[in-house]
Amino acid sequence: MVDPQLAERFETVSAGIVDAARAAGRDPAELTTIVVTKFHPASVVRDLFALGARNFGESRHQEAQPKVAELSELDASWHFIGQLQTKKARQVGAYADVIHSVDREALIDALSLPEPVGQTGSMRRVFLQVNLTNDLERGGAAPADVPRLAEVAASAPGISLLGLMAVAPLGEEPRRAFALVRELSERVRQHVPTATALSIGMSGDYADAIAEGATHLRIGTAITGNRPDHG
Repeated sequence: MVDPQLAERFETVSAGIVDAARAAGRDPAELTTIVVTKFHPASVVRDLFALGARNFGESRHQEAQPKVAELSELDASWHFIGQLQTKKARQVGAYADVIHSVDREALIDALSLPEPVGQTGSMRRVFLQVNLTNDLERGGAAPADVPRLAEVAASAPGISLLGLMAVAPLGEEPRRAFALVRELSERVRQHVPTATALSIGMSGDYADAIAEGATHLRIGTAITGNRPDHG
């Protein structure tokens, strides 16, 4: 039986997304909700699947790889949203349907493979992650570097550039941060017209993201609740 609290949170967020889309004059069907399930067991993913979720986000390879394998019977799409080591890129690319955290040329090179791979067929679908802070330790490319990286990704064999991903900086107005990503996306599309997607918006700011054109929302605790103790 599905946890009733999980079901209630899922329904509440789903309704909130519909309301935010309508308030922005957008079709809710344009939005993909990725439920971030890192640190949660496979049983939670099965419950979410039963509730109607089809897209799941993981950020640690050592956790994601066995979880995806355990849940292979589900017709689910897996999104890798964490910082990605170049040496792990091909392993992650073998099971992730979409990688949201590409932020450097070395990673593009590592993911670029002409032959079919894993569940993704002959193309690896990726987002370029933008760092909206001055903290170089955080994942993401500097905004000034993004247009050039987009051209590199778009021309790499075996890679399909979907668009841009970003996390709103803590303590700042998320709507303003997302507006910057939208403007950067418009610049990127001048060179890569097909890179139209925006992976922005999390549990606390998805309405602002929807208002600025988000296509993919990465929502964790608002749906899954507090993460279990992971050591």
